[in-house]
Amino acid sequence: MVEMKVEGLTLDPLTNMPIIILKDSTGAKALPIWVGYFEANAIALEIENISTPRPMTHDLIKNLIQNMKATVNHILVNELKDNTFYAVISVVCGDTTLSIDSRPSDAIALALRTKSPIFVEEQVIEAAKSLDLPDPEKTNTDDEKQWQDWLNKIKPEDFGKL
Repeated sequence: MVEMKVEGLTLDPLTNMPIIILKDSTGAKALPIWVGYFEANAIALEIENISTPRPMTHDLIKNLIQNMKATVNHILVNELKDNTFYAVISVVCGDTTLSIDSRPSDAIALALRTKSPIFVEEQVIEAAKSLDLPDPEKTNTDDEKQWQDWLNKIKPEDFGKL
């Protein structure tokens, strides 16, 4: 396992889909993970330390874990299968450690909120080097453009209106 940190968010130039960039402490290893717009927004809010008037889903999960006197030990991106990343959230509750299946984007959003370490299996980093990238000829970016415009224009105070 390699410990990694969120280096930032970017957009795939072909699909306009958000990508989370994870990097190890030396900067020698990086892992791009494609995510949805809402998941990217949840991560961006935490990276930018923007609080919302009411708890977002990942804040709710964090609150549930804390109120149950449990802690997030770490998250682990543990598999890459058919161009899909998989992760587990390791939660410690008393003497019990639970491994909870998760999308990497949700696990990362929770790890950021709980200040928990993010790990990636070595074989995932290696497998990601041969990802099948999207074919620009088969990509419909009309809907994605609409979401990107929304993400670019959203402000923290807009959350009070929802």
